Amino acid sequence: MARGTAVKKGIKPAKPSYVLDEQIGFILRQVWQRHAAIFAREIGTNLTPTQWAALSKLAETGPCSQNQLGRLTAMDVATIKGVIDRLSARGLTETSSDPEDGRRLLVSLTRAGQQLADKVAPNALAITRETLAPLDAKERETLLALLNKLR
Repeated sequence: MARGTAVKKGIKPAKPSYVLDEQIGFILRQVWQRHAAIFAREIGTNLTPTQWAALSKLAETGPCSQNQLGRLTAMDVATIKGVIDRLSARGLTETSSDPEDGRRLLVSLTRAGQQLADKVAPNALAITRETLAPLDAKERETLLALLNKLR
């Protein structure tokens, strides 16, 4: 052993200033992993969380531009394009010219997309309930308020 590197018995090393398990990003990632596993198990159809976000937001807002849909669902341009391409390939969304601006395309749900959104919404609500199940009603309210404050 090199001189000066011997560890004295019975002396604990000082606690490091950075402990991964105490960091918000790490905790949020673990919570997201738990939620994603619940989502995959309970969604009831072959949809990813980002695909469900796009479908549910279109069901909520109606047709909008792909760019606006990306902003509403917190997806960057490349991600929302891929999501819409995959949903359109499945016949769940379609694009059409914006009557107010012919240069812009509007994304909307097809009849099949609207039917799927309606069918899956109860599963999505159940996923949220299960994700938040370890918390009581007041804790759920507090958590959501605090997370909304961090957005």
